[in-house]
Amino acid sequence: MKAVLWAQFCKDKRNPLVVLLFIAGSILATLLFAGGVSSPTTVPIFSEEKNASEIEKKWESLLNVSDSFRFEIMDPKQARENVRDGNIDVAVKVMATDYRLVANSERPTVSYVQQHVEKVFNREAQISAIAKTQGEENVRSEIENYLEDAPFQLDTQGLDSEHIPKYNLSIQLLFAFTFLISMFIAGLKVNNVTNDKVSGVWNRMILSSISKTSMYCGYVLYSFLITLVQVLVVLLLFKYVMDYEVGDHLWLIILIAAFFIFSMISIAMLITGFVRSPEQFYAIYPSLIPMIPLISGSYMLPGTITNPVLLFIADLFPMVHAIEAIMSVVFYSAGFEDVIMSLLLMLLIGVVAMGLGINLMERRGH
Repeated sequence: MKAVLWAQFCKDKRNPLVVLLFIAGSILATLLFAGGVSSPTTVPIFSEEKNASEIEKKWESLLNVSDSFRFEIMDPKQARENVRDGNIDVAVKVMATDYRLVANSERPTVSYVQQHVEKVFNREAQISAIAKTQGEENVRSEIENYLEDAPFQLDTQGLDSEHIPKYNLSIQLLFAFTFLISMFIAGLKVNNVTNDKVSGVWNRMILSSISKTSMYCGYVLYSFLITLVQVLVVLLLFKYVMDYEVGDHLWLIILIAAFFIFSMISIAMLITGFVRSPEQFYAIYPSLIPMIPLISGSYMLPGTITNPVLLFIADLFPMVHAIEAIMSVVFYSAGFEDVIMSLLLMLLIGVVAMGLGINLMERRGH
């Protein structure tokens, strides 16, 4: 096993560019699609009324009460062009007592912005109606003072603590893209089995004193270690350099990632059992892998996918179990006993897929 492990390491030592590019790719994908360091989404606002400047300043101060959005005044023509070109998802056209959204797609950001803007406009409409009815100009300050010391107070509390966790999709995307790249690395390394069989290296190793069990263990262990290194580099970088909130149980996250990597190596081994050449593997595996995070809902908020067929298919892959376990650890401070079921499911998937894959390769070899 040590000889196989060392031989695979020497291959990457002579040409480490591929692994380094994969690691850089997982970091760049997270920065691009998860927004880098967590920051409010910028939403342009503009007005085309006669007193546009006054209206824009009024609504800019009223709308900027959320930590999720930052509303900035922008020229109407530029705002529309940015939306049309896809540079921004949505812009808000404000009027004296109404608004319109300018968007070219139905992305989640659009609905979030609409909910926030509608809430602010409804509140202003109620305050204006009260002011007209009572004929008082300082009704806004009276309402705000009243709400600060209202007769009924509502306190919110989490199930396990007073702190209620705020779900951050950027953290989920961090793990989704990290695991996506790790699946490609794992498949690339497992495919070395097929490469060595085609080149004749496998037959030469069989004639030596190395057992087949040691040979398979060498390939699997090296694939596991190199993929785990990629995950560790990305997680440590985002936690300690980019200050991402990934929780205090990093050891448990790494343990979950290790189970996920083993499961995906097993699935790659299963696919290897069906193909006869490295080229066939490269044709099938890269086409299958990008669909796994989509079916698993790793790019979306929990509960977005409700189709029972898709949910059943997602459960057959370890991605959904890994993301669910890690999000429980990050946002809800789950312990080992809380995620043990997810770990066992990933282990079961890995054992079954590994057994079937090796069995298929051995039968084809005979």
